[in-house]
Amino acid sequence: MKTYDLVRVRAMLWAAADELRANSKLTPGQYRDPVLGLVFLAYAENRFETVRGEVEAKASARNPAAIADYKAKTVLYVPDEARLSTLVDLPEGDDVGKATDDAIKAIEKFNPELKDILPRGYQKLERSTLIELLRLFAPLPTQLEGDAFGFIYEDFLSNFAAQEGKGGGEYFTPYSIVRLIVEILEPFQGRVLDPACGSGGMFVQCAKFVERHHASASRQLSVFGAEKTEDTVPLAKMNLALHGLSGDIRQANSYYEDPHGAVGAFDYVMANPPFNVDKIKKDQLAGDKRFPFGLPKADNGNFLWIQQFYSALSPQGRAGFVMANSAGDAGHSEKEVRKQLIESGSVDVMVAISSNFFYTVTLPVTLWFLDKAKVGTPREASVLFLDARNLFRQVDRAHRDFTGEQIEFLANIVRLYRGENVETKEGSGALLKENFPDGNYVDVGGLCKVATRDEIEAQGWSLNPGRYTGTAVVDESHVDFMGDLEALYEEFSMLSDEADLLRSKVNAAVQGVLDV
Repeated sequence: MKTYDLVRVRAMLWAAADELRANSKLTPGQYRDPVLGLVFLAYAENRFETVRGEVEAKASARNPAAIADYKAKTVLYVPDEARLSTLVDLPEGDDVGKATDDAIKAIEKFNPELKDILPRGYQKLERSTLIELLRLFAPLPTQLEGDAFGFIYEDFLSNFAAQEGKGGGEYFTPYSIVRLIVEILEPFQGRVLDPACGSGGMFVQCAKFVERHHASASRQLSVFGAEKTEDTVPLAKMNLALHGLSGDIRQANSYYEDPHGAVGAFDYVMANPPFNVDKIKKDQLAGDKRFPFGLPKADNGNFLWIQQFYSALSPQGRAGFVMANSAGDAGHSEKEVRKQLIESGSVDVMVAISSNFFYTVTLPVTLWFLDKAKVGTPREASVLFLDARNLFRQVDRAHRDFTGEQIEFLANIVRLYRGENVETKEGSGALLKENFPDGNYVDVGGLCKVATRDEIEAQGWSLNPGRYTGTAVVDESHVDFMGDLEALYEEFSMLSDEADLLRSKVNAAVQGVLDV
């Protein structure tokens, strides 16, 4: 299918499915899983029918086609009762909800690896809504091809996340942010970890990166994830299956649990962890090797996540993750952790992103990139700072993203800094020529700056790109007042807590003297 046609089909499918939801009694959260389950069934039927003729052509009366023949082609076996084409043609009086639930059970019976992944509860849907959904999705197996189902699944995840607001943002990281992380990280092959994996979007974009570079993702990558929310784990597993990937996704709270024995075990770490989480029980983390720089005193989980990402890397490993802006300038014990991280030589690239890229918060964020392989190289004592706050496409009043050209341009600045070849398939050649006319990396005011460790120390060990790149012209309407206020209040609260602690120590000391 041509790209234009696929875009049109994706938009049409969502519009039709969303209209059905709007005219039902269901919330987006209640509607999400059954709809994604039908997308999955359509994809499974499509792949099954794609190889069915070839498998049956090789069969004979003495050696009929077997389930193992389909599994050998990495295809799920889909019995007749689990096909959308069967469900949509059921007689008028049949219980469609029960038949759809039975279809899910049949898929799992013949494909045990899907047990407890696919959604249930189709009998809870209004009969008219389910019938219309089946009519919407039933033609897809004969109309679309493999990758199209992956795009549709991602579209639906994105749209449901937008509708669900904060809850949706906990399982979905916007496509353009993930794509930028992947392009800078360059996960060509190896073991990939996401300890806050949500619906698995980081893994999917890793696979697409490998495939864009003409290799097989299933052969080059091994993916491992952890996700705290039990209901989100099946979304990730379905997402991997839709993209032909297998992975080890566990339900776990990554503050306290390490289900994959992560320390030193991974070539790549990618994540969009929850920001500024408080009330973490640090007494349970004492002595944990995942926190080599110590536990910060502040009631904030940011530097627990950052240390997890660092410690999971092999000696040649790279990490790329989203982080609250406040972590780049946080003081006191968090500053000490950040200082140790910088002195380790592994901090590689910092990218400032403008506000309104996420569904959960309007805050601007920073992308952090670590690279243990640069230790011992000329880049060990330097960090590339990129200010991308003026690069974005305004999607609507409340949301922004990056274009393919902008993603490629930012990744190419990193490639120039690392001495790698640039890529211009997305059309970033003109931007590169404008900013780097000689084809070599140079500092560009308001855009990029390579800072030495001495310069970073002089800035109080700050990792805020704006401190190094120079002041870029920023439209006042883009200034995120709420984000600035939250960061200032966060620092005020921390200072107040430390003042209370100091006051109690002074009081105790004085009282001790007076009691003598």
